[in-house]
Amino acid sequence: MTPTFRRRRLARRLRQMREQAGLTLEEAARLLDKTRSSLGRIETGESRADVHLARSIMDFYDIYDPELLDLVREANRPGWWKKFGIDDYGFISAETEASALLEFGVINVPGLLQTEAYMRALFAAHGLPAHKIENEVAARLHRQRRLEDEEFPLELAAVIDEAALRKRVGGVGVMRAQLRHLAKCAELPTVNIQVLPDAGGAHTGTTGAYTILSFPGGDPALLHVAYVTGALQMEKPEELDQARLRFDQLRSEALSPTESVALIERLARDL
Repeated sequence: MTPTFRRRRLARRLRQMREQAGLTLEEAARLLDKTRSSLGRIETGESRADVHLARSIMDFYDIYDPELLDLVREANRPGWWKKFGIDDYGFISAETEASALLEFGVINVPGLLQTEAYMRALFAAHGLPAHKIENEVAARLHRQRRLEDEEFPLELAAVIDEAALRKRVGGVGVMRAQLRHLAKCAELPTVNIQVLPDAGGAHTGTTGAYTILSFPGGDPALLHVAYVTGALQMEKPEELDQARLRFDQLRSEALSPTESVALIERLARDL
């Protein structure tokens, strides 16, 4: 299972503390009465750390971190999405903590900009049973609230391939309503939408969709790439730099926000 964002944050801090203490993984494992592999899994977020281990780490590393126990408790607290019975592959937990997203959509409209009817048509096409569709829809609608949240808003810059806007997900009526909703979302101060027009031909995004998440408080950005059975999440600076450069290139190839809304409205009228 992919570690949640909070567990990765805790794992990163525990690794930093060990390195600050000048200990190798083997030396720290012996001090903490752990195997090297078990401590390694904790330092990558694959296994949980509890408050007892955190206290032992501060004692043996001789480093006091007043926020460490709170980090442990937060990392072990069930995420809000658990009540919907869904596995977020680490993405929803990261999005919940993020302050901004850069998202490139190739086949579908980005989830944060979808109507409920569009969502239902997509999940049905995926073959999900009725109860799972209800849970997925409820969770996605919950996530969308962040775009208009006054206390901790989420900023979204989306580049969408025109092909996604022409695909009649759910039929003509559903797709027309989706396009009109998309144009309305573009009016939000937190949302920027650009469309890659079909007339432009091949573009730098033909390798597939991805999302870059940015966080407050100094946490490193995250590159998220979904695939058929899961997802990859990368934090390496060089990979993030390449992804940002690619996104900037996509934005330069796309229509301006004003031109994009005009195209979206025209596509809605033409359905």
